[in-house]
Amino acid sequence: MSQGPAARAAAHEAFHAPFNPWLIAVVATLATFMEVLDTSIANVSLPHIAGNLGASINDSTWVLTSYLVANAIVLPATAWLSSLIGRRNYYMLSVALFTLSSLLCGIAPNLETLVFFRLLQGLAGGGLQPLTQAILVDTFPPRMRGMGMAAFGMTVVVAPVIGPTLGGWITDNYTWRWVFLINIPVGALALFLSSRFITDPPFLLRRTGPDRWSGDFLGLGAIAVGLGAMQMLLDLGEREDWFASDLVRVSAVLTVVGLVFGVWRAFVHRQPMIDFRVLANRNLALSCVYMLIFGAVLYGTTALLPLLMQEHLGYTAELSGLVLSPGGLVIAVLMPFIGWVVGRVDARWMILFGILMISWSLEWMSKLSLDVDFATLVSARMLQGFGLAFVFVPINTIAYATIAAERRNAASGLISIARNVGGSLGIGITSTMVARMSQVHRTHLAEHVTATDPAATAVHEALRARFLAENADPAQADAFVTAAMGEMVDRHAAMLAYVDQFAALAVAFLFLVPVVLLMQRARPAHRPELVVE
Repeated sequence: MSQGPAARAAAHEAFHAPFNPWLIAVVATLATFMEVLDTSIANVSLPHIAGNLGASINDSTWVLTSYLVANAIVLPATAWLSSLIGRRNYYMLSVALFTLSSLLCGIAPNLETLVFFRLLQGLAGGGLQPLTQAILVDTFPPRMRGMGMAAFGMTVVVAPVIGPTLGGWITDNYTWRWVFLINIPVGALALFLSSRFITDPPFLLRRTGPDRWSGDFLGLGAIAVGLGAMQMLLDLGEREDWFASDLVRVSAVLTVVGLVFGVWRAFVHRQPMIDFRVLANRNLALSCVYMLIFGAVLYGTTALLPLLMQEHLGYTAELSGLVLSPGGLVIAVLMPFIGWVVGRVDARWMILFGILMISWSLEWMSKLSLDVDFATLVSARMLQGFGLAFVFVPINTIAYATIAAERRNAASGLISIARNVGGSLGIGITSTMVARMSQVHRTHLAEHVTATDPAATAVHEALRARFLAENADPAQADAFVTAAMGEMVDRHAAMLAYVDQFAALAVAFLFLVPVVLLMQRARPAHRPELVVE
C-alpha cells in the first residue's frame, strides 16, 4: 500500500543525509563537471584531430555532434532508469561507463572509432546532470536548498565557459588525446567517492516485482529519437545548407514525428516512462520554459563570442578563452552568496534583477565594433556572468519548491531536457542567422562601395597610395586594393550579423519577465509533499 502525502512528508523531513551535505555536493558534482566540460572542451581541438587522424574539418565535427546527439537520446530515460536500478547505482554506472569511454576516445586510432566512442561517452554521461541536481535537492534541507543549487549551477554554467580555454591549452601544450584522457583520474576518483558517500533517500520510489521492466518503451523511444534527430538537425543544418540535404530533411521529419508521438503516448499510456504530468505544477512548467530560453541565451552567446573573436578580431583560442573565463569566475564567486540569500528573500525579484543584467550585457554586446578592445569584451562578459548568477540558483529553487519528493527525478530530467534543447536551439539558430545576415549586410554594404561614394573613394585612394609606396606597380596595386576592400566589407558585414544576434538575444531574454511574475513564491518552511500529488 502506498504512503499518503502526510507519511511521505514525514519521511522526507526525517531524512538526513548520512554525511555532510557539502561533502556530498563535491562528490556529486565532480563527475558532472567533467561531463559538462566535455560538451565544449573538444571544440578547439577539431583541426588537430582532423590533421592527426587524416580527416577533413567537416568530418571531424561529428566528434561533437555524436556526443550531443547521444546526450539528447539518453536524457528522457534518466528518471525511469533511476527508478529501475536506483539513483545511486545509475549514477555510479554512468560515471564508470563515461570514464571507460573517455579512455577509448583517447586511444582511438581513426575518426570512425573516435566518433563511435564519443557516442558511447554521450550515452554514458547524459544522465549525470539531472541525477546530480536531484541528489543535491534531496541532500540539502529546504532552508539550504539554494546552496545546493549554487553548487550545481557552478557545475553546469562554469564548465562550458572554461571548456574551450582548457581544451586549447591542453591541445597546444600536449596533444588532443589528453582532452579525453584527463577524464580518467577524475572519473576514477568520482566513482570511488560516490560509492562511499552517495545514498538514496528512503522516500524515493523504486520499481520492484516482475513487472518492473514494464512501461511505455515505444513512447520513450520516440522521444529519444525525436530529441536526437533535433540535435542532428540543428548541428548539421547550416553546414549542409538545411533542407537541401536529405539527412537534414530526414532529421526534421523524425524530430516532429518522434516528439509529437512520444508526448502523446506519455499522456495516454497507463505506465509512461517520462512523467509529463508533473508539468501540471505551475512552478515547474514555467521553470522549464525559463530554462529553454536561458539555455538558448547562455549557449548561444558562449558559441558566438569565441567565433567572433577568432574569425574576425584576430584572437587566438587561448586569448578568446581569457575573455570568457572572468565571466565564469564571477559566477563561481557569486553563486554561494546567491545560494545563501535565496532562502531569505523572494527569489522572483532576484531572477528579475538577473534578467535585466543579462539583457543589459547583451545590449552592450550589440554595440560592439571591429575596433573593440579586450577590456570591453571582458567587461561585457563579466556583466553577463553577474546576471547569470542571479537567475540560475533562484529558478532551480523555485522549480522544486512545490514538487513532491518522489517526483524530483522526473522533474530534474525535464528541466535538463529543457536546458539542453534551449542550448541546441540557441547555437543552431544564432549560427544560421549569422551566416544568413552576413550575406544580407554584405549586399547592403557593397552597394555603397562605388566610385561615386566619397567615403569609399577616400579609402580606395589611401590604400592605393600605400600599395604604390610599397613598390607595387599600378595594376598590382589596384588588385590589392580590390581584395583589401572586399575583405573589409566581409569583416564589417560579419560584425553586423553578430551584433544583430546579440540584440535579438537581449530581447528574447526580456520575454522571461512575465514568466517569472506568474511563478509562485518559494517558501522554505512549507511542505511541498502536501502540495502536489
